[in-house]
Amino acid sequence: MNHNSAAPHLKPEGDRLDIVSFARDTDPSVRGFLHLPEDGDVSRPDAIVLTHGAGSNCQAPLLTAIAKALAAAGITVLRCDLPYRQKRPHGPPFPGEAARDRDGLRNAVEVLKAWETNSAGGHGHTPLRRIFLGGHSYGGRQASMLAAEHPEIASGLLLMSYPLHPPGQPSRLRTDHFPSLHADGLFVHGTRDPFASTEELELALKLIPSRTRLLEVEGAGHDLRPPSRRSATGGERLQDSVQSLQRITTAFLDFFA
Repeated sequence: MNHNSAAPHLKPEGDRLDIVSFARDTDPSVRGFLHLPEDGDVSRPDAIVLTHGAGSNCQAPLLTAIAKALAAAGITVLRCDLPYRQKRPHGPPFPGEAARDRDGLRNAVEVLKAWETNSAGGHGHTPLRRIFLGGHSYGGRQASMLAAEHPEIASGLLLMSYPLHPPGQPSRLRTDHFPSLHADGLFVHGTRDPFASTEELELALKLIPSRTRLLEVEGAGHDLRPPSRRSATGGERLQDSVQSLQRITTAFLDFFA
């Protein structure tokens, strides 16, 4: 991996000064958006790298929303596209690309550390205390595999909709690395997720020797979207989504206090 020492490219996303596009020409390169804690909030000198599911990208509504919620709580967030998505704007990753995707995540952590060392002082932030890794579905799985391979890479994991097995194929478990996973992990799971039942996930988490917590989103599917009440108005559905995000954020802050 080539770790270029040049400063990452930063520019505002629209008129938002607390969200900037972020690019670094490492190999694999790092591309995404950096969410800075609002109003220079330094109450949580932590950061997290978040990435997307197999059919999505770092602009996914869930990823963007949780990044904004965590930044509002004082956490610096880098949400980024995995290398396969930088290579192809559409389509799922190929199995042979997974190791390179993990290299991309590793670079993202190292770039975030370098950015913090070189630039955080200028943004009014205290030095980072911890860096976490996480993501949705495939992105979370690759984050957990990287943490199993390199225990020092992250202080903990936020894994949303972990794809325990392909839908309808419960015997094809994606848990080979779980016994080697020593990072604490918060798993967020929709109770109607076809990639795992709550019971299956609870059983799988027993394979992990570190501390884990399972946060259920009642009635949600793989996208973690709260179920819409048949009679709910648009405002009520938005409120349901906000409450769900607040639960995830609060659980993360409490679990990694």
